[in-house]
Formats: sequence, C-alpha cells, structure tokens
Amino acid sequence: MKKLMYPVLLIGLVALFGCQGKESGASGSQERNVTIKMGFQAGTASNEYAAAELFAKRANELSDGSVTVQIFSGGQLGDDRSMIEQTAQGALDMVFAETGRFGLWIPEMEIFGYPFAFNSFDHLLKTMETPYGKELQAKLIDNGWRILADGYNGTRQTTCNRPINSIEDMKGLKLRVPNAAANLNFAKYSGASPTPMAFAEVYLALKTNAVDGQENPLSTINAQKFYEVQKYCALTAHILNDNNYVISEMTWKKLSDKQKNAVQTAAKEAAELQTKKFMDDETSLLDSFKQNGMTITNPDRAPFREAMKPMYDAYTEKYGEAAVKAIEATY
Repeated sequence: MKKLMYPVLLIGLVALFGCQGKESGASGSQERNVTIKMGFQAGTASNEYAAAELFAKRANELSDGSVTVQIFSGGQLGDDRSMIEQTAQGALDMVFAETGRFGLWIPEMEIFGYPFAFNSFDHLLKTMETPYGKELQAKLIDNGWRILADGYNGTRQTTCNRPINSIEDMKGLKLRVPNAAANLNFAKYSGASPTPMAFAEVYLALKTNAVDGQENPLSTINAQKFYEVQKYCALTAHILNDNNYVISEMTWKKLSDKQKNAVQTAAKEAAELQTKKFMDDETSLLDSFKQNGMTITNPDRAPFREAMKPMYDAYTEKYGEAAVKAIEATY
C-alpha cells in the first residue's frame, strides 16, 4: 500500500471521527455499539444526501441499534481526495468516491473515468464484477478501501450557446471543464478549446460569453440554473459518474458479522435509491429544460468515441489491455 501523508490535524480526526465502540446491555456481553463517521462533498439538498440519510437509518435498524452513522456533508471534513485518503488510514470511516477517482492511487483505475468508457451505469457495474474488476476490488482492500455498493451519479452532458449537432460543431468552442485529465481530454480530442476554471465562476462566464459552454450532469445543470444562460443542451453523455459507498478496511474489521451485514445491506439499499433518484431526474429535467427555452440535441456519439482513441492507446501502452478487454466484454 502506498504510504499516504496527512497533516497533524488528522491525528486528531482518528480520535474524533474514527469508528468508536462500546458494549451495550447490562451484562456487557451484547453487541458493541459503533459510530460510523461518513463524509462527502455533496450538500444537504442533493440526492447523495438523501441516500446517505437512508443508509444511516437502515444501518441502525438492521443492526438493532448498535450502528449509528453520523453524516458530514458539504466537504466539512475536506475535499474528496482528502476524505478518500482519510478513509484509507482509518481517520474517517466512510466516504463517497467515484471509481475512476481511485486512479490517483491505483493508476490503472483511471480508465473508469475516461470519456465514453461505458455506455450505461449497468455496464460499469458488470465490468466491476468481471475477474478483472474483482482484482481491482482486492487491490482497493489492500490499500484500505472496501466498496459496499455503487450508485449512479449522473452522466455528463454539454451545454452551449450554439447547437451541437455533431462533433464538427465542437471545433473552436471554448468549453469550461474542471481541471481533470479526463474532462480536459474530452474537450481537446473533440476539437474544442478546454478552458478550466473554478466551478463558482462558471455561471457568470457563461452569461458573459467568456466561455461558450460547459459540461456537467443534468442535475448540476439544473441546480446551477445554467439553463438561464445557455440555449442548447447536447446529449453527449461522455462521462458516466458513479458514487461508491466506501468503508475503511480498518473500520470494517472492527464490526461484528451482524454489523457488517447491516452496513452492507443498508449501503445497497441507499445506492439503489440514489440510482433511482438520478435516473428519474434525468427524465424529468430534459422536459424542464425545454420549458425553460433550451433546445435539446442528440449528436452521434460514435465520432466522439473514435476521437478519444489516443487516450485509450496511451492507457494500454502504460497498463496493458486487461481493463479495455473487461470493459468491451461487458458491452
């Protein structure tokens, strides 16, 4: 396992936020009570928060009250990278994390965040159940992370101040993207001019035409009201976002078999709720965008996918073809 470095502050977090336990019952021989600290970036109005609340409720019920989950939303405990690292070290018990995000520590996993790697959330889930996917899950455990369940977190689409009917319409477009390799490469290989900027600046940049467009899941486009400053939404569906329910392996080992079953089952139920919420939103939000004056276009994705070939060629040169073959086998 790679050695992860943290500020001295995290030493305090181990005591403050670590999985805490004490025996319940008069005899002291009953199930030990544990408190699980769970952190993530999304705010209290998000689908993720609603799912986390269900997780907390069900974990408590299924464990007969011996598991209590405390939720720290909105990045209270740090950014996503910091919280993922804290979870590996046992300073935080649980975190939400995209599969591709683990590429920061297990480089071959970065492909899970590549543009057009998956044609659906179900496709991603099936890939993680292949022998190759199970090898990756074992590597995650070796590094301190155990995936309990995975939920759908939306698919990134492209809004613009002009219609995108084909990949040719991307040429020269100033596209705001986060400063992440997969998003930068999507813009670059599509022919656009990738323009990284802070998320808080995007609305004004779109309004003033400092950039021509941006890319985000429909739920984010709606929450940030980008439909007010963009006339067109192209269903490029270029990057699929997922949301793993990740528990620290250190925490997992402290749980009784009954508590493990409770936490595992609760995570699966929460992930199912989250998936349903995001999928329902995607259906309703397109109608809402149309009512707000947006025109929806559906460009052919095949030329976009073909344009990403240099990314995949570079990946296979570094890490071999195992991941690509697993992805292709589950189409």
